[in-house]
Amino acid sequence: MNLFQLRAFDAVAREGSFTRAASRLFISQPAVTGHIKALEEHYQITLLRRTARRVELTEEGIRLAAITRAMFGMAEEAQAMLEANRQLLTGRLEVAADGPHRVMPMLASLRARYPGITVNLRLGNAQETLAALLSEHADVAVLTEVEPRKGLHLQNLTPSRICALVPAGHPWAEDGRGIAIAQLNQQIMVLREPSSITRRTFDEACALAKVQPRVLLELDSREAVTEAVAAELGIGIVSSVEVSHDPRVQAVPIAGEGLVNRHMIGCLERRRELRLIKAFLDLAPAG
Repeated sequence: MNLFQLRAFDAVAREGSFTRAASRLFISQPAVTGHIKALEEHYQITLLRRTARRVELTEEGIRLAAITRAMFGMAEEAQAMLEANRQLLTGRLEVAADGPHRVMPMLASLRARYPGITVNLRLGNAQETLAALLSEHADVAVLTEVEPRKGLHLQNLTPSRICALVPAGHPWAEDGRGIAIAQLNQQIMVLREPSSITRRTFDEACALAKVQPRVLLELDSREAVTEAVAAELGIGIVSSVEVSHDPRVQAVPIAGEGLVNRHMIGCLERRRELRLIKAFLDLAPAG
């Protein structure tokens, strides 16, 4: 089946004229006539009746026109969808992040600039977020402490510092000057699980400073740490970009080496020039 012949027939059926069909298809009128003649001869069928004033469809032509109108109508729909996506009027972006605090302002900027874009956000820990990106379950990802690797494009975001989280009214909260990491030695603490990036960075900084906190609880979420600190079960730690607005607790800066986390936004190198991914990368604040 020759699609050029069907396209020529569909144009004549829609326009009711060989001249207007030729203009619609940006080809010559003899070319339109030749395509339809070849179609009719190949299938031994009469599709059009040509009169001095107009072109009429035969019964077979009416049936075929219903098919070609639907077929080429869907092709035009596909073209319109693709063109809208190219202009970022529509589209879907899969985003992964190891926490909500960094990614939400970026999504707000994307929404403001490209309101037709739909975003699916998946939140997980650092390992899950990187795995989602590498397996192409996410188009872009906001990551913490990821080492460069072949095939991965990374852009630095503003780094964060680790803070102590204490109950409101705690002497360190009222002092307002922050603490030295040495002050956490032998303090009772409630911390995230050892696989947490924040916990890992904190443990490495403590080892560097020869500080040994007393870990009372290990918890699997930031929210659980906040609740434990609010209940005065111990001192927690939190990234400076994840400080809760909960009035029951307060973040206190910690002075010391190794208490900084690097944050990045990344995508697969071979996909970085895709328009929607590039648009999101361009909205990310530089670190």
